[in-house]
Order: sequence, then structure tokens, then C-alpha cells
Amino acid sequence: MASVNYLYRSTKDSAELILRLLYRNNEIDYVYGAKSGIEVSKYYWTKEHKKKNPKDIDIIDRQAEVNDALNKLKSHVLGKFKEANPEDVDKDWLKTQIDFFHNPPKETPALPNELLKYFKYFIKEKTNDLANSTVKKYNVVYNLLERYETSTKKKLLLKDVDLSFKKSFEDYCFSKGYAPNTITRAIRAIKTACNHARYNGIETSYQLEKLKTKYTKTENIYLTLEDIEKLKLIKKERLTDRLENARDWLVISCFTGQRVSDFMRFNKKMLRQETNKDGELVTFIEFTQQKTGKEMTIPLKQDVLDILDKRGGDFPPPISDQKYNLYIKEVGAIAKLNEKVLGSKKLETEPESGIYRKVTKKFKKHELISSHIGRRSFATNFYGQIPTSFLIYVTGHKTEQMFLNYIGKSNKDIALELTKYF
Repeated sequence: MASVNYLYRSTKDSAELILRLLYRNNEIDYVYGAKSGIEVSKYYWTKEHKKKNPKDIDIIDRQAEVNDALNKLKSHVLGKFKEANPEDVDKDWLKTQIDFFHNPPKETPALPNELLKYFKYFIKEKTNDLANSTVKKYNVVYNLLERYETSTKKKLLLKDVDLSFKKSFEDYCFSKGYAPNTITRAIRAIKTACNHARYNGIETSYQLEKLKTKYTKTENIYLTLEDIEKLKLIKKERLTDRLENARDWLVISCFTGQRVSDFMRFNKKMLRQETNKDGELVTFIEFTQQKTGKEMTIPLKQDVLDILDKRGGDFPPPISDQKYNLYIKEVGAIAKLNEKVLGSKKLETEPESGIYRKVTKKFKKHELISSHIGRRSFATNFYGQIPTSFLIYVTGHKTEQMFLNYIGKSNKDIALELTKYF
């Protein structure tokens, strides 16, 4: 049994009353005190508060006001005490309960249990933790999911994401011409959002963990060292300034192994020189990877230094991703990178439909060149020439297995590489 009383414990003319909590636990008496947050004058507390049947209306009103505040606080503290384990109660606990009474925590709005609404909430929650490119991908999945829900003509709940949903969603995506890996990425994103909801206490399907998806192996499109040499040998008169800039950036990307979001930010302020163990002067570039936040220092090969020398020690002017992707295809065509290779390319489903889907077949290599090809070319061309651990450092892959999958190396390929050392 617990009780509460109030004391005036100050020499000041006006002060907060002290609330005392008294209770017995395991045959031991406990008393804890803390400021109540209710202020009165010393004169009122000693002369007027306990006066019975006062005639003065001001005293009557003041008594009613103070007693109401004291009783509400008392009721709050005793109510919380009943809910608590007496072993956890101490002075700090009492201070916390009094603070909660005067400044109640704002109730968190109930999280949605509808799939689309929660997916939007999930994206908003993760915006500051993820790279902009990843947030964009989640938004693409949201839009796809919205179209799928419209086709079902019913509101989907988080608990509806089960094996039946997976099959229905896959069927819908295939009917719209989406590539297998696009569907896999979408399902994985949806599953991630559902797991986030489960962590927040929202009901999800017991089948959620069974939603397994696999990526389909895609062709490893990259520029060989011979291809890169063809790019470098294009005569200046055949290139406009914009195409020359794009060609130079493409060569730079093939020898630095970075994402377009990183190499397109390169500038001469990032360069520094240092003498290596052999006494040679080496030029490094130092930057922070935008996606990973990783601090990078990598040496520049002569191919890159030649471009800098041509440009007075600086990098080419930056180009937007969209224009860069267009220009490097033009450059590839001029360099006659016409070898037919199996790959995927977005094509319009019907003339003037405005709807594009990935189509996998054999294309001329220059048609498949995109901003990502430089990083893949670096990883593929130098695999086996540079220790894999160094390549992983440059490309930023988290594990060797991820790196090998990235360049399309199977166990058989690795075994063949091993024969060099036997």
C-alpha cells in the first residue's frame, strides 16, 4: 500500500511543494521525495490551505484550485506505482512520473497497416539513412505496387504479403513486360518494408520469411582493354566538345572503377602526389564515395594522367547522367564497338506508347554502353592482374563473393584461375 503527502520545505516566500511517496515492500518502509511542480506561497500553505469553512471567497477558490492540482498529481503517481515493480521505484522514477504528469509524452500516431501507406511511411523513415539512388529505387517500387493494387481493385494490408501475393504480383509484372531481376528487386524491397513493419509491432503474414527470390544471371557487359584503346584513338576532328568530354570521362571511369555519382565529381582539388617505395612520383585522388560514405584514396593510371595533362591538369567538365549515357553510346558507335553481345536494353513496347521494358537479345556493344560500364570494365579487366582484395577496396564491394558475382565469375572460372598457381 502506498500513500502520497505534500510538504513545504523552503525558506523562500514562494516555492514548489515537495511530494513524498511512502510505501512498504518486503517489510521495509520506503520514502522518496521530489519537487511536485505545484508552487504555492509559504503564507498560504501554513495559514490558509487547511483552514476549515473560510469566509473569504479568494481563499475558497485558491483551496479548490490547489487541492484539484494536488489530487490529480497524487492519483497519477499512485496509479503509476500500481503498474510498476516496487523494486524499480526510486527518486528518479518519482521525478520521471511527476514530469510525465506535467509534460505528458506526445502519443505517436498509429502506424498504417495498409501496404501502400506503410511503404510510403517506410521510404520517408529511411530517406536520411539511404543514398538518393536507393530512395529513388524504392519510389519506383512504390509506383509499381500502386499500379498492381489498382489492378486488384482492393486495398492490400501488410499481412496480405504472402506466397499468394508473391505469385499474383509476379504474374502481373510479367504480364506488363518487366524483367525477372526488376521483379526480384521489387519483391525484396516490399519484404524489407514488411519486416520493418513487423519490427514496429504491426501484423504481417507468417509466410513472409518464405518469400524467397533469386536474381537471374545477366550478361557481364564490359569494355575490354582493346575497346578502351579504340576509344582513345578516335581522332579529335571526329568528336564534338561534348562527345570528347564524354569519351574522356568514360576512359577515366574504366581506370578508376567508380560509380558515375563519384567520378563525375572528380576535380583537381582532390589530387595529391606522393613518392612511392621505388622513388617514383605517384598521383592519387582522394574523395568520399557518395553511396557508401567511404573515404577513398586511389592511384591514377597513366591513361587518366594523359587526359589530365591534355586538359591543363584538370578533369573534363561534368555532364548530367542522362546526357552522359546518351553521349557515350555515340562515342562507342564512332569507335566502331560493333561486336554483337547478349545484353538487355530498354525498348518501347509499342511505337509511341511511351512504355519501355527491358529486352534481352544480342545488340551491338555500343548500344549497351551505360554509365555503369566503366566500373564493371575496371573490375573485369584487372581481375587476376591486381590482387582481388585491392580491387574490392577500389570498387567498394562488401565481400569477395559479391565482387565475383559482379564480374560474373563462377566456381569453374575461379578453379581455372587457380591452375596458374599449380
